[in-house]
Amino acid sequence: MTARKQLPIGIQTFSKIRENDYYYIDKTGLALELINGGTHYFLSRPRRFGKSLFLDTLKELFEGNEPLFDGLIAHQQWDWSVRYPVLRISFGIGNFTTPEYLAKNLAAQLDNLEALFDFSSEYTTCPERFQALIQHAHKVTGQTVVILIDEYDKPILDALEYPEVAKKNRDFLRGFYGTIKDYDTHIKFSFLTGVSKFSKVSLFSGLNNLYDITLDECYSSLCGYTDHDIDTVFAVELPGLDREEIRDWYNGYNWLGEGVYNPFDILQLFKRREFKNYWFESGTPAFLINILTRRHVLTPQLNQLSSDDELLSSFDIDNMPIEALMFQTGYLTIKKRENLEGNYFYTLGYPNREVYQSLNNSLLKYLVQDGGLQVRQRLELRRLLLANNFDGLKTLFHSFFASIPHHWYTNNDIQHFEGFYASVFYSYFAALGLDVIVEDCTNHGRLDMTLKFNRHVYLFEFKVVEMVPEGNALQQLKDKAYAEKYRHLGQPVFLVGVEFSKVGRNLVGFEVERYET
Repeated sequence: MTARKQLPIGIQTFSKIRENDYYYIDKTGLALELINGGTHYFLSRPRRFGKSLFLDTLKELFEGNEPLFDGLIAHQQWDWSVRYPVLRISFGIGNFTTPEYLAKNLAAQLDNLEALFDFSSEYTTCPERFQALIQHAHKVTGQTVVILIDEYDKPILDALEYPEVAKKNRDFLRGFYGTIKDYDTHIKFSFLTGVSKFSKVSLFSGLNNLYDITLDECYSSLCGYTDHDIDTVFAVELPGLDREEIRDWYNGYNWLGEGVYNPFDILQLFKRREFKNYWFESGTPAFLINILTRRHVLTPQLNQLSSDDELLSSFDIDNMPIEALMFQTGYLTIKKRENLEGNYFYTLGYPNREVYQSLNNSLLKYLVQDGGLQVRQRLELRRLLLANNFDGLKTLFHSFFASIPHHWYTNNDIQHFEGFYASVFYSYFAALGLDVIVEDCTNHGRLDMTLKFNRHVYLFEFKVVEMVPEGNALQQLKDKAYAEKYRHLGQPVFLVGVEFSKVGRNLVGFEVERYET
């Protein structure tokens, strides 16, 4: 087993990692494949997946810093006698919610780049300055230029709650990025990366030669750690940690090829030696929770959304489909891909336990608006389940809905109410990380919700009634014989019929019956 090294938590500088004995997952072989296979590339990945580090790796490779690559795949395959001029731009820092700030931010970056090449532009506008700099760098070095743009979309994403600023930033960037196509003859290689995948019409209308590798199977592991990486490079860190639990908590991100782990999670786990929601807690955007609740997205549906290529790529300021938003930001991933008559369809779901548990917890906090109460209710739910205290569960479930402010009940449609109630139920169990199945398929139909916990199985059916309980929920569970599916487990099975009052807006019926084999 190799010796333990330093954990590169938060380090995005390739030279710092290589010169100071940090762990490094060799991505240089994939870098060579990109360079040898094309010119202009785009990659979308969620935050904290190592995009900035990969761009910095490309920068050092093109600039010919050979000692940094000793022992890596690229070392024996790269021509170190040639050094290319690299123009690297990043929008990772700054407050882009302020009008006019984007132009100032980019102008400052161009000032620094011009100084590196001893160049003073006669232009004052950013696209023209960029064009002149590209031509100058090519001329004075004799080599075509490498362009690396990090967090290309942050000026737009930061301003989503200020639509007019976001649109202005988008239009500004569209003109700036168009330079890459217009000056292709001076460019050796370009790579743009960010979190979102804005539609080509909205942001890349002038850059139609950009090759999108976001869903290219060959580059699925370009950012992130694979199982092989965990078991080899990080083997010395594994003793004392449950390997299957690592998979359950942090693996599962999929872009049509090999699945990967989020590096931030893994590095934090190896440092702190305990399982926590490291990635989720490092910056879940409030606007995402706002959109989910404002659009009345039913949380049980999030683990089984359907999409196609067009929908996953249709993200824009005026059009943010939940499917594209959740996938691109990393809260959902691809679970299945199907080719039906030449059309590709995708089933999306939670990548792992961290996202499943944390997202539902955040949604509950948003609904209840009393964090302390919501935490106490979750703890009580687990205690009552362990004891199979159904009277206590009925009282607790009633308090769930009583704790939600009245103004959330804004839609009188019976289907909305049933879905809303089911969402709250589901999210409380999911926020505990429990094994919940929604719309559970059986030979007799679809069961609303199944919970497996403590070697017990609980089958839930939800119904909305006018005012008083009718007993229809429990009766349907018995009539449909849903419990037959779980007979082979040899575990206690409980049928739970839950009825909600459309008028009272709370639970009015809660019947439990143990299934007898």
